[in-house]
Amino acid sequence: MNRSERHAAILRLVHEQPLSTQTELADALRREGYEVVQTTVSRDIHELGLIKVRHASGRLVYAFPEDGAYSEELSEALTRWALTVEASGNLVVMTTPYGYASALAQAVDVARHPHIAGTIAGENTVLLVSREPLTGAELADELRSQRLKGAA
Repeated sequence: MNRSERHAAILRLVHEQPLSTQTELADALRREGYEVVQTTVSRDIHELGLIKVRHASGRLVYAFPEDGAYSEELSEALTRWALTVEASGNLVVMTTPYGYASALAQAVDVARHPHIAGTIAGENTVLLVSREPLTGAELADELRSQRLKGAA
């Protein structure tokens, strides 16, 4: 079973059932006959651009962003998880409720925002690096504005 077959199976599984962790996804793949390890699943998640969204049950589950909806997805993620947005130099520091920084950082990464070079997430803090010539203050203002769009 090759990578493209495994990717197709992942996409189908994510559509069919709420999967919250790499372990749950790996177990679902094994039930389908795919022998996978956690590092393979992690790489597949990244390659497919899967994000985590809030399921009706309240759990965060894997999903894939709809084509062209990255801006909307990012606005929703910022509204849902970003408690504070603070700039310093070419950096932006966002705080989240405990345990949600990774989900927010992944939403930012998946959005491929043209002004963000990258993210680093802790448990409740996300560090964003702005692309030059944009300053952290300018990026923070843009993110705050986008956060308000998600609340509308």
